[in-house]
Amino acid sequence: MSGKLDILYRLQKKDASRAGAVLTAAFQHDPVWNAVFDGVAPERRIGAFETPVRYCLKYGEVYAPSAALEGVAAWVPGELADMTFWRVFRCGAIWSGMRMGMAATRKMMPVFAPIEKDRKATMQGKSYLYLLVIGVAPQFQGQGFAGKLVRALIDKSECSGVPIYLETETESNVQMYEHLGFAVVKEIVLPIIHLPMWEMTRGV
Repeated sequence: MSGKLDILYRLQKKDASRAGAVLTAAFQHDPVWNAVFDGVAPERRIGAFETPVRYCLKYGEVYAPSAALEGVAAWVPGELADMTFWRVFRCGAIWSGMRMGMAATRKMMPVFAPIEKDRKATMQGKSYLYLLVIGVAPQFQGQGFAGKLVRALIDKSECSGVPIYLETETESNVQMYEHLGFAVVKEIVLPIIHLPMWEMTRGV
């Protein structure tokens, strides 16, 4: 394990629901997720964020700055980036995903399909780390916790010699990632909701 990861808290299964709640709060004003969740009750939204946490607990790694879960970052090796039905089922995330309801689930699939296609094309034949989700609870935002989590992932990437791939939904996030050495691969407009998303890499 890299030095920067050593000082973080590695989440366990018992933390999954709380981590989902932290990420739900972190993304409450996110334009993409608010468009996806239009008409979805707030208590149902947590499933969209608990699902990747449970997925990464099984197939990758999930960290927080401390056991207080000020923020959460979850990533997987590139070969496990696709959240197939059977992988989601095996890690137990299918049940948290069902909390969203079928309408939201059906909407998400075509909205995010282009970024999955782009990721596969960009990273084809490469080993990499895929940052599936990162967010900081509102009361802890602006205190450097996101940067701390991303720098730990960068340290892991550099130590293992593999690049990082991620997507983000806001220009302010793009600037933060560029400051940390990431580069924009592509800016796209998501179908149905017609909002931008930026695909970024570091170390490719």
